[in-house]
Amino acid sequence: MRKVVAAKLHGIIVTDANLNYSGSITLDPNHCDEVGIYPLEFVDIWNKSSGARISTYVIFGERGSRCCVLNGAAARTCQVGDEVIICSSAYIEQNQIAEIKPRVLTFNPDNSVRERLFYDAGVADDGTTTFAVRQGSPDGNIL
Repeated sequence: MRKVVAAKLHGIIVTDANLNYSGSITLDPNHCDEVGIYPLEFVDIWNKSSGARISTYVIFGERGSRCCVLNGAAARTCQVGDEVIICSSAYIEQNQIAEIKPRVLTFNPDNSVRERLFYDAGVADDGTTTFAVRQGSPDGNIL
């Protein structure tokens, strides 16, 4: 089994940090739905501003709020305004790499979606692994 990227919110801005909450990261369900991140799913968070790296679970905030709130101990790893990357992962067999098409959202400073991308990995006829970052969604729909 290999651990691979399953979904990513790239460059989302931290809107709040709540040290006294019992833990987790609160995200806008609209963002999560679009890439396939579920409530209670564990995610890795990489703070582009400080370099901090943590793991916690997702809870949903208010739909349409564009929130990104670090709660509990995670609140110590960031400041409001920091740019973070949130990544979920999955374990797959090596031969499944062509089947997954992780969705990625990039963000404007107000946490509106700037780009919709997906990762496209596969295996060429000669056995080499291929990789591309593509615009849109893997099913061809423009969201």
